[in-house]
Amino acid sequence: MKKILFVVTSHSEKGGTGEKTGYYLGEVSHPWDVLHTAGYEIDFVSPKGGKAPVDAFDMNDSINKKFWDNDIYRHKIENTKKPNEVNPDDYVAIHYAGGHGAMWDFADNTEIAAIAREIYENNGVVSAVCHGPAGLVNIKLSDGSYLVDGKKVNAFTNEEEIKVNLEDVVPFLLEDQLTARGAIFEKSAPFTKHVVTDQRLVTGQNPQSASSVGKAALKELQRRSKNAK
Repeated sequence: MKKILFVVTSHSEKGGTGEKTGYYLGEVSHPWDVLHTAGYEIDFVSPKGGKAPVDAFDMNDSINKKFWDNDIYRHKIENTKKPNEVNPDDYVAIHYAGGHGAMWDFADNTEIAAIAREIYENNGVVSAVCHGPAGLVNIKLSDGSYLVDGKKVNAFTNEEEIKVNLEDVVPFLLEDQLTARGAIFEKSAPFTKHVVTDQRLVTGQNPQSASSVGKAALKELQRRSKNAK
């Protein structure tokens, strides 16, 4: 069983600014490239299902182009599963891709949170990058504790949100919310690569960290399968 579930946003606008957003293409394509190359099949789910809105559509990025030109995966991300169509037992990992849209529809999605909890409690890996960790803030484990409580975590930082002038547009600040849930928040300077792994939870700070999140998740999966033998 070598399937991984990627979560992408269904939300296409940055609050009331009139600016479009969605999932950040590189935060899907770069982890996808690492994990797909390693032999994993990837499925996509979004809060509403169907075609997911895309942001940062940069075809000069060769990995973005590789993903977008792959007919199978292009079809998958333009026809994402609805949460009620997902069986958590089918997956060894779940990855939350970022993009500002995630700030509006990840945190309060109880269905996807339940899927992530089941995957994690089945000894699976949970990863998230940039704004993807918005999906982590309300995940509670079966014992009632928050998934991130007491774990090292990172995500798009307060400083980064201020630098893109969206600190008053997003519904909450990710760094603050994760810290409030008990996470031990780590970070580097704005827009520099930073990835942290703690107890099968892998998080990356920004788009620059996307490929490294894929590599860290793969390392955790390899450790998992080695321990299972």
